[in-house]
Amino acid sequence: MAPKVLVSDKLSETAVQIFRDRGIDVDFMPELGKDKEKLLSIIGQYDGLAIRSATKATEKLIAAADNLKVIGRAGIGVDNVDIPAASKKGIIVMNTPFGNMITTAEHAIAMMFAVARQIPEASASTHAGKWEKSKFMGVELTGKTLGVIGAGNIGGIVCERGVGLKMKVIAYDPFLSEERAEKLNVTKVELDELFQRSDFITLHVPATDKTRGMISAENIAKMKKGVRIVNCARGGLVDETALAEALKSGHVAGAAFDVFAVEPATESPLFNLPNVVVTPHLGAATTEAQENVALQVAEQMSDYLLTGAVSNALNMPSVTAEEAKVMGPWVKLAEHLGAFIGQMTNEVMKEIQITYNGTVSSMNLEALNCAGIAGIMKATNPDVNMVSAPVIAKERGVKISTTTQDKSGVFDGYIKMNVVTDQRERSIAGTVFSDGKPRFIQIKGINIDAEIGRYMVYTTNNDMPGIIGTLGQAMGKHNVNIANFTLGREGAGKEAIALLYVDDPVPGPILKELEATGMFQQVKALEFEVA
Repeated sequence: MAPKVLVSDKLSETAVQIFRDRGIDVDFMPELGKDKEKLLSIIGQYDGLAIRSATKATEKLIAAADNLKVIGRAGIGVDNVDIPAASKKGIIVMNTPFGNMITTAEHAIAMMFAVARQIPEASASTHAGKWEKSKFMGVELTGKTLGVIGAGNIGGIVCERGVGLKMKVIAYDPFLSEERAEKLNVTKVELDELFQRSDFITLHVPATDKTRGMISAENIAKMKKGVRIVNCARGGLVDETALAEALKSGHVAGAAFDVFAVEPATESPLFNLPNVVVTPHLGAATTEAQENVALQVAEQMSDYLLTGAVSNALNMPSVTAEEAKVMGPWVKLAEHLGAFIGQMTNEVMKEIQITYNGTVSSMNLEALNCAGIAGIMKATNPDVNMVSAPVIAKERGVKISTTTQDKSGVFDGYIKMNVVTDQRERSIAGTVFSDGKPRFIQIKGINIDAEIGRYMVYTTNNDMPGIIGTLGQAMGKHNVNIANFTLGREGAGKEAIALLYVDDPVPGPILKELEATGMFQQVKALEFEVA
């Protein structure tokens, strides 16, 4: 029997025809995504669900999807899909992360032109029969300094377009290498310098704990008077109230926003202010982009349903069904090793070195590499998956090297990951025990035996009495429960490490309190995705 796919949002007819041409039974119901009850009543009939943003693949819907094997999202955002629920039920979630890069970058450039020349206000005035030529005095882009925050896929295109406009382009991105910056013909700077130098600032970063509110009142005060700010990335990156005040005071000369902290945005502090251009999240809204992502998701879903091939999956590696049975725990281990290093490293990474020893060296190393690299990159970009992570690493000039070794030591197999920056190297190794659970077996060359918990605290110190007591006292004082702990050291009186397993995330003040004791070289709260 042919696989059956439901298209419940508005995909192009060409994309629907791809399913038919590949021998898949497809039902095209582009308005069904808005009817939650009807969708819920029929979802159990389908092997695949192709959607855009209108359909909400909730936990309830997924629970009713008894035959569903894959959800394909035409676009990058998957906020409308409950990925943990899908993963638990064994449903693959795919997206199309590269289909709308150019469109979104072009929208940012268009918004920059619009705010530079006050085009929307001038257009409205002229439509009203006025002729206020002297009122709308603009500025040129040529020769101005463009500050790009986030030089990844979309930000990199904006950098190239800015250079083409004869602007002086500077960029801030923790993962931007000097080689990549030179190729883009931009100057790599720290964030404060970008704030101080830029005439125009455009954001191209995901919304994470580190980036939310990054354009704050404090940081706006660092910017030069007359700066113009463009946000076509994610809502919440900018404190809209603080920006509104800066616009009213004249410190910021203009702003152009396509995204907002709350969407749909029916109100905002930025609305109805002079020289503020706003659009309703149109970054990917071009005919070409919508067609590209629709065609891509149809091809990807067809490949998986007919051959088992996995592309752009957000919740599993690109491996065959046979490989997945054996590799599953090792893939999870690679992700955990990468997540540890990614959360520990703030500097620009030059090289990621991965060593596979023993039994694991004969597995699908490309998939394991992707899992490890994705683990690293997710620390700063949660939208990264195992397909896009290596592409992003390559674009940013990060060298990936892989080494295989015959079995050595007490373990049948293990993975060791080493990251090189200009300042230091970080290393961690792990294995999978017979129970299928990944474990850390070495950090910084110090042997340990550590399970991976969801919330952990990692510390380094000189081996001395009182460390455990200090950690326990600090956690107890703030009502943080310690579930377990693991210790390791080079030797008596030498460097030592500790891993605490706690029930809840550890607030920053506790970490600062521990640092203030002077007993620790490093204190870091970590979080891992565990079942």
